[in-house]
Amino acid sequence: PATKKPREEAASGGEKDVIMVTGGSGLVGQAIRMYVESNKKDNEEWIYLSSKDGDLRVRSDTDAIFAKFKPTHVIHLAAKVGGLFANLAQKVEFYRENTLINDNIMENCRINKVKKLVSFLSTCIFPDKTSYPIDETMLHDGPPHPSNEGYAYAKRLIDTMNRAYAEEYGCNFTSIIPTNIYGPHDNFSIQNGHVIPGLIHKCYLAKKNNTPFTIWGSGTPLRQFIYSLDLAELTVWVMRDYHSPDPITLSVDEAAEVPIKTVALAVAKAMDFQGEVIFDTEKADGQFKKTACNKKLRSHLPDYKFTSIEDGIQKSVDWFVANYETCRK
Repeated sequence: PATKKPREEAASGGEKDVIMVTGGSGLVGQAIRMYVESNKKDNEEWIYLSSKDGDLRVRSDTDAIFAKFKPTHVIHLAAKVGGLFANLAQKVEFYRENTLINDNIMENCRINKVKKLVSFLSTCIFPDKTSYPIDETMLHDGPPHPSNEGYAYAKRLIDTMNRAYAEEYGCNFTSIIPTNIYGPHDNFSIQNGHVIPGLIHKCYLAKKNNTPFTIWGSGTPLRQFIYSLDLAELTVWVMRDYHSPDPITLSVDEAAEVPIKTVALAVAKAMDFQGEVIFDTEKADGQFKKTACNKKLRSHLPDYKFTSIEDGIQKSVDWFVANYETCRK
């Protein structure tokens, strides 16, 4: 086997931290890149992987990536993801591919003595029947919603294995549970995107075509939204300073939960849309609320100031308009 090159020495004379971000080209990866550019430490080198670097479902590809970049820290964002229909139709693939990716990453982190692994979970993997607000301790309290059980069980196993690797091998692995993320570099597809990017694209077209801005449903369901650059900042904090295998929820406060109607009107205002806004109550609303509790985060960072929904939406709208031709939609 190739002899391992000594890690590059940092300017300060200590070892350099090499932080590798899997799924580095997506919404969260791009936000981490934007945040790090203005908050980089001298002893840190950041690497952002995309699918061009190799297939993380394949063990030999993953081994080669670790051998090439020699990370000391890994932020693991890469996953097979999809909407409701894809999750329903391909439970086997969502389970198998995510399990393969996660196993390849975790084993490589163990073998290569990576100092810290931070993986991303999702609120949609929580028990289908639960009480609110949900917190980190409730993850395994019941089965997930049947529609995405392949994806959900693969993701839940990250939490199980973080504890197992810590107990058996002393690995410093943890996970993050974010709430609804939005921001620059999102997927702004009206059909397949999430709420905020979908509304932004819809409002852009309504303004351009001089037609009403139509929102599906009554606008009454409540959601907690986190601006991607806030999430990026908190993710870097988790990597540097949060050391426990137990997951941590990164979410705005319960008081910052907003109705979809507020979000839609904030989009219209940010887009300077002067036309008619219609809520199509013939369309289903979906779950009324999915409140997440951020008490654990607040116990560590009581004074952290989140970007307001109005400011975050304005920044997202401005980015979308400026990058309309090239963004994912």
